[in-house]
Amino acid sequence: MFISVDEIAQTIKMIQNEHLDIRTVTMGISLLDCARGNIDDTCVAVYEKICKYAKNLVPVCEGIERELGIPIVNKRISITPAALIVGNATPDECVKLAMTLEKAAVATGVNFLGGYSALVHKGFTNADRALIASIPDALQNTSRVCCSVNLATTKTGINMDAVRDMGILIKKAAEMSKDSGGSNCARLVVFANAPEDNPFMAGAFLGVGEPECVINVGVSGPGVVKCALEKVRGENFTVVAETIKKTAFKITRMGQLVAKMASERLGVEFGIVDLSLAPTPAVGDSVARILEEIGVEKCGAHGTTAALALLNDAVKKGGVMASSHVGGLSGAFIPVSEDEGMIAAVECGALSIEKLEAMTCVCSVGLDMIVVPGDTSAATISAIIADEAAIGMVNNKTTAVRIIPAPGMDIGETVEFGGLLGSGPVMPVSKYGSETFVARGGRIPAPIHSLRN
Repeated sequence: MFISVDEIAQTIKMIQNEHLDIRTVTMGISLLDCARGNIDDTCVAVYEKICKYAKNLVPVCEGIERELGIPIVNKRISITPAALIVGNATPDECVKLAMTLEKAAVATGVNFLGGYSALVHKGFTNADRALIASIPDALQNTSRVCCSVNLATTKTGINMDAVRDMGILIKKAAEMSKDSGGSNCARLVVFANAPEDNPFMAGAFLGVGEPECVINVGVSGPGVVKCALEKVRGENFTVVAETIKKTAFKITRMGQLVAKMASERLGVEFGIVDLSLAPTPAVGDSVARILEEIGVEKCGAHGTTAALALLNDAVKKGGVMASSHVGGLSGAFIPVSEDEGMIAAVECGALSIEKLEAMTCVCSVGLDMIVVPGDTSAATISAIIADEAAIGMVNNKTTAVRIIPAPGMDIGETVEFGGLLGSGPVMPVSKYGSETFVARGGRIPAPIHSLRN
């Protein structure tokens, strides 16, 4: 890949002044060949394989950082959905696997390992049931392992039994980590239409159609887009879209370069570049501030959804010109606790869960890092998941819910998570219940437009 002197100069400026970084280099490792006759032997095979492939991941990424001067914030691993390899394990035995994954994450030096996951959009296997039941204990006994459950797709509809179960499990996981505001839930996400090559946590896993080992890169740069838009204030939306596209192109070129270097030096395949604009709690690194720069007074005001739709589309159009292998989620993330502009919008009353839900119709993921009162019922959490899954199912897009019912906390209080997870203001939920709705169970059928053959 040829990089001009001018591109290098622009990249240096974006890194130094505009919070540009590579948000994550994630190595995907297939563990399908690690299943054994018992969980102990499976754990041994899993640990050995992860350490074999990922032993040089962090040193290689650190070398690229020094060579290019480009920050690589996170080095991560994603694995085959764990439910596919646990066989007839009990929930307690599944926790053994989670602890093995934690041990492997520590040994390789990565900050997160994703893929303690189950895919149950059409129903459960016995292994799915055991692994899902183990999730609260798995989270409690680890600090780097991330969990996800895919419970809906456009082709299959929504598994409402899984929706009901996840509300209960999220409440349990929060209660087990009540001393830290329910923080275990920050490593648990519920999906509709989950992508198999997503490098971002907490939802990363390596799908069964993926290679034996692969490098996927997630780029970021909300601050870069914000600075670019400051130069075109007052211009029409065509100019705004073109400006975002050009900026996304530059950001993606950098991600493509890092991805190719990492895959070559590690001797594994290059997978995709994920174009997502992923914010951080740092001032100047916010998706909400981009939307405000486009023209809404405060994120959440009328016009916010349209602005987000423009941003998401322009990021993708610019990115696909810079890389032939774009995947993952690709677009704009709107996690509340990880975005200082979103936090400010919630605190001043401009942004509600209902408005966020509307915004998820046009952005990358869904209701992400939402903190709700600790006494929110499991049924209400399940119903929130069902609403978001319905958006994903009907619109044929990925949606997700990462929600934290903070034990003992109420509306207006703030939970401090620290690091990239930031701080979460407790948001109100509807005072009306959803118990009868959630209790029905079964499956919500796939929409008619799923029949495309």
